Amino acid sequence: MDLVKYLHAIENTDVYKHYGKVQRIVGIMIESIGPVANIGEVCYIHSAKGHREPVLAEVVGFNNERIILMPYNEVNEIGPGCLVESTGKPLTVKIGKGLIGKVIDSLGQPLDGSDLPKGLSNYLTEQSPPNPLSRPTIKEPIQVGVKAIDSMLTIGKGQRIGLFAGSGVGKSTLLGMIARNSKADINVIALIGERGREVREFIEKDLGPEGQKKSIVVVATSDQPALMRMKGAYTATAICEYFRDLGYNVNLMMDSVTRVAMAQREIGLATGEPPTTKGYTPSVFSILPKLLERTGTNNFGTITAFYTVLVDGDDMNEPIADTVRGILDGHFVMDRKLAEQGQYPAINILKSISRVMNQIVTKEHLAIAQETRTLLAKYEENKDLIQIGAYKRGTDHEIDKAIMYYPKLQNFLKQGVYEQLTFSETIELLKQVIHGGN
Repeated sequence: MDLVKYLHAIENTDVYKHYGKVQRIVGIMIESIGPVANIGEVCYIHSAKGHREPVLAEVVGFNNERIILMPYNEVNEIGPGCLVESTGKPLTVKIGKGLIGKVIDSLGQPLDGSDLPKGLSNYLTEQSPPNPLSRPTIKEPIQVGVKAIDSMLTIGKGQRIGLFAGSGVGKSTLLGMIARNSKADINVIALIGERGREVREFIEKDLGPEGQKKSIVVVATSDQPALMRMKGAYTATAICEYFRDLGYNVNLMMDSVTRVAMAQREIGLATGEPPTTKGYTPSVFSILPKLLERTGTNNFGTITAFYTVLVDGDDMNEPIADTVRGILDGHFVMDRKLAEQGQYPAINILKSISRVMNQIVTKEHLAIAQETRTLLAKYEENKDLIQIGAYKRGTDHEIDKAIMYYPKLQNFLKQGVYEQLTFSETIELLKQVIHGGN
């Protein structure tokens, strides 16, 4: 028996526990003298009274050899001189098939207080994106179960899409529809910075028992510390990566990536970063590509990702919306005007794009989608003239055709929340609308 490696391990083992001491607390930032720790490592802060659970915190920076920590949960009964113990490793969560159907927090713990199932694996929440050359190209469409998307904005397995919308336009309801109707093997839904009231409402009403059977929900509500909101996004992405490596086709739905950016802004400002565009710190624009590039395809499986982006005042060019749109493989714009007119889902087809649609659909499907887009564009271009009665029928054949088809197309694009259609049924329905005669 070779004992050399065991003796070597014993010689290199540190038999002492190294502690630091809390020196200063300002807002969400804790400064301590020691222990020796690196950026990203998790530390325990022990209460002076000793009878409380230690506070979990992460090393986010240094200041004159002092460690800057941020807690994962509320800081109570922490004061000067409290002991800080380093774990020597970054945050890991337990992941496995036993999590399917569960609602967990950013640290992977069930929100209902139950115990984690047995047989889960430890997994780092922060991973590197796959090598670009190890990513297979997107060749196959995936059924989303929403007529407007499957027909006009077809998504491929492993595509990353942004849902851009202001508040109250129906993002969460649309995500619930996708979770229930999609052909993906597993859904991972990250509710980041949501109101506490909306979490249960989304799970019971939008997701429903049917959607929950194949979903894992990661929740970090708006009242939680910035680090927990950030880690919610990382944990959800890590769960997707775990299942992708097992060969599954996974749907990631993150609501919303804007709140992730806001959480990183809080962290950046607390650690002394200078504010730049709209108060966002430089680190926000460096972490977004790292987070969003982790999804997509690899040699084993796929992660099809839907990221909702909150646009203040329906401004599609605000900094986060602009950055995210440049990283993702397509964007769907949800229009408040369409929502006010009673069209649901309120996706503005003309302002939305799927960058891989041309590569994954048949020539016939593409031709019908392009014809539909042309008709909608022609009507929108002349909408004012038509509505005030200034346009006389017979003046332009193309406009006449657009006027005839517009009500039918609007009716086709509408869909009930619980209405289910397969991918092939949707395409057939659009063919009938376009080629079905007057």
